[in-house]
Amino acid sequence: MQRRHDPAWLDAQYNARASIPDTAAIFERWTAASALARQGSVAHLDQRYGDGDGETLDLFPATAGSGPAPVLVFIHGGYWRSRDKSEFSFIAPSFNAEGALVVMPNYALAPDVSVEHITLQMTRALAWVWRHAARFGGDPTRIAVAGHSAGGHLAAMLLSCRWKQVADDLPAQLLAGGLSISGLFDLEPLRHTTFLQPDLKLTPAAVARLSPAFFPRPRNAPLYSVAGGDESEEFIRQARLIRDVWGPTAVPVCETISGTNHLTVLTGLATPGDRLHELSLRLLGLR
Repeated sequence: MQRRHDPAWLDAQYNARASIPDTAAIFERWTAASALARQGSVAHLDQRYGDGDGETLDLFPATAGSGPAPVLVFIHGGYWRSRDKSEFSFIAPSFNAEGALVVMPNYALAPDVSVEHITLQMTRALAWVWRHAARFGGDPTRIAVAGHSAGGHLAAMLLSCRWKQVADDLPAQLLAGGLSISGLFDLEPLRHTTFLQPDLKLTPAAVARLSPAFFPRPRNAPLYSVAGGDESEEFIRQARLIRDVWGPTAVPVCETISGTNHLTVLTGLATPGDRLHELSLRLLGLR
């Protein structure tokens, strides 16, 4: 237990990019595939969901199916301090072909803003999606959220949101469910890292407010928690922790994907037939 407060050990556990030798090549493939996805679709880019920095989102309408489409909101990772929605457009086409509207929000980045600020931005983004999905062919009663790494943390936070306190017009549970890929549910270890804490500036009080593992389990919206089988001990522990705390009713799927690391696990989300893709379709009611 003592090593969970050892900065050197925690840095090695949570600095996933440093442990993946072909990180740059993976990001280059994602960026190239995302550029093609934006060129090959009738996307609605950089729609504003708020007036603050980073408060834009991209929408990729369904290309199959009839009637209002279920909505998949994907939240990118980057430890709340890097990356951009445009780098993840590659995820959209396979879901569009299955009949889903895909939405990708951006958010402001640390250290300019706090993790708490980013979390509140995501509540505004989801409220915007609920109010405007129908304009883009979406069904506001069938919204699921998926997120990777820090985005997986934000997905779990959104499942726990008290939506009526965000705005009176919102439903009590805005989401049909969520998928957290290599998510972070207990932020206390990150407070002791040397490569993250200078940007995140987490305090004990912030950790308590921002760690879904410390929250009551959400009702009527399941969370699927998945991690790569080749990820660090801590990322796998985090993925299992939320199941241990929230229980199997709230987290009916908790598993690792063999042969994948912190980055390659995400590629499966965009791949028809892959476990992550199929789990997402299940949340959307398309399986």
